This record gives sequence, C-alpha cells and structure tokens, in this order.
Amino acid sequence: MCSDKKIVDEGFIKVEGGKVWYKVFGSAKKKTPILLLHGGPGFPSDYLKSLQELAGDRPVIFYDQLGCGRSDKPNDTTLWNIKRFAEELSRLRTELELDSIHLFAHSWGTMLAAEYISTRPKGIKSIVFSGPIFSTKQHLENVNQIKLKLPSYVKDTLLFHEKNGTIFSDAYVKAYNEYLKLHWCKIFPYPKEIEEASRLFGSKTFETMWGQYEFYCPGNLKDFERTAVLKEIKVPTLFTCGRYDINTPETTLGYAKQTKGAEFVVFEKSAHMTMNEEPDTFIKVIRNFLNKSE
Repeated sequence: MCSDKKIVDEGFIKVEGGKVWYKVFGSAKKKTPILLLHGGPGFPSDYLKSLQELAGDRPVIFYDQLGCGRSDKPNDTTLWNIKRFAEELSRLRTELELDSIHLFAHSWGTMLAAEYISTRPKGIKSIVFSGPIFSTKQHLENVNQIKLKLPSYVKDTLLFHEKNGTIFSDAYVKAYNEYLKLHWCKIFPYPKEIEEASRLFGSKTFETMWGQYEFYCPGNLKDFERTAVLKEIKVPTLFTCGRYDINTPETTLGYAKQTKGAEFVVFEKSAHMTMNEEPDTFIKVIRNFLNKSE
C-alpha cells in the first residue's frame, strides 16, 4: 500500500456476484498492513475483533467474504467455490492498493489462503495460519478421532444418531453443541463477538462448501488438498492452534514442519477460537511475529 495514500475507513468493493464489505483500522503511514481472512466458510469477521489491537502498529483490514456478514448474500450457489473466493481476495487487494501485506488466516481462511498462495501472488510479507486446514481428509480424520474421545454421554449420542440416520434430531444437535464447547470455543456463553458473527453467519455458503456438521463434508471442499503448497512458502510463517483445537496441535505442528523456518505456537487454554479465548496472549504473539518479520 502506498504510504502517502489515505485509506478509506469503510466501504464496499464490487466482486463477482455482488459487493463485499471491508473496514480498515489504523494509518496508511505505519507499518505493512495485515489483511484478515475469517473462518467458515460463511462465518464473518466480527469474531476477529481482538486483532484491532494491532492497529496501533499498522493498518488492520477486515472484510466479510461474499455471502455473509455485511456483504451481499446472493442466492446463486455456484458462487460458493474456493476459486471464486481466491479471486475475490485478489480483487480486494487490487481495489485497496494492498501491494504489500501480512496475511492472517483462521480456520477456513487458511484453506482460502493456501488456494490464493498457490496462484503465487506478489507482496506477501508474512503469513499467520491459525487453526489451519490444508487437507479435508486430514481434518475429517482429526475431528472424528476427537469425537471418539468425547465424554461418553456425548460420544454415544453422536454415534447412535449417526448410525441411525437421525443427525438432525434435537438430541444429536445438543450433543454436537457439547462437542463445540470443548473443542471449538471453551468460553460459554460464547463471547459477544462470536455471537454477533453467528447472527450474521452465511449458512448457505457453509452448507454448499462443507455441509451441516464438522464430522462430514459432502460439500465442494470434500476433495480439498493443498498441503503441498506449504513447501513453496518462502516468507516468515507462523502456525498457531489451541491445545484443545479441532485442528489439533499434532497436525498443526506437522504442517509447520513442512514450511521452511516456520514458527509454531500452542495456546494452552484454548480450543479453536484462540483470539477470543486468550486474546491478550494471542495478540502479543501475533504482534511479536509481525514486528520480527519486518
């Protein structure tokens, strides 16, 4: 981003299928901006609010991907594919003149980041992969192993309804929510930032690309596999996850080992929503990594 250009604080950018909302915190004359890729697909950027703290050092750019949050929500399900989302990201960078950025990605956002990186974009100064997924197959193996280690009353309910084809029953949903409290976000009731993102959730996008539940992926991400891109990354890279994360420390460390010189941090009190569960520690780690990368 040009250092003498005033950043528009908030607005919309036209992309294929509609308009996406963005908001920038911080000054253009500070350090290299950081661009945030939220999770989902379809879980808007509200839950990343703690990352605003980085705006004291650099511009922090939030945006809601098409189909969720404050962005347009078209009914055309053909729009919900990872290639279009990568093109959307490229369009956002062009329109905001983000020639040089740090890239932060969480959960589904790491899948999007991997797809985008595979196009060999210029100007990426560093990458943070938080709670990463680079292989749907690996992720499904992880979460289904976690399921077998849940408290018996939760595990047994999930397995019973899966066997009997009644996964939309109230009992299954209740058990699934117990799983989320243990491995998605350990703070309950959920923080208000998560509640707001949930309110603006793009369920059609999630259902089209993934499905109904974490344990299965009948959607168009079912064959997603971008692990090989990790070996191609040449910029400073940080991998993070929670100790109880659905994207397990073992798998996340395995990804980090495939990326030359990558750093790896586990947040010991967290599940998947580390930026909400341990915000102060999380921001300190991210800030130190970005400053060191520059």
